[in-house]
Amino acid sequence: MDIRFVSSLTSEDERLFAPALLKAVAAILDQLPIAYTVRIETTGAEVFQHAHAVEEPLKGALEPAAANGNGRLTNHYLGRVAHP
Repeated sequence: MDIRFVSSLTSEDERLFAPALLKAVAAILDQLPIAYTVRIETTGAEVFQHAHAVEEPLKGALEPAAANGNGRLTNHYLGRVAHP
């Protein structure tokens, strides 16, 4: 799925808005047992990205910090991608 968002934000406003938008979208999608990547590229050539990978539960005891609340392990990354 590829979603494009076009707005009248200035380049500076995009730089401030992108991390908040990424965090909000990730908070919703992280509740789902799916793997995904959300990538926001601003008109100022800055890239913000969040990836979520779902792994099958390991056999045996799980540490509470490793579970995401729905019985699955997750690997999270939320951050900014360095742009050359």
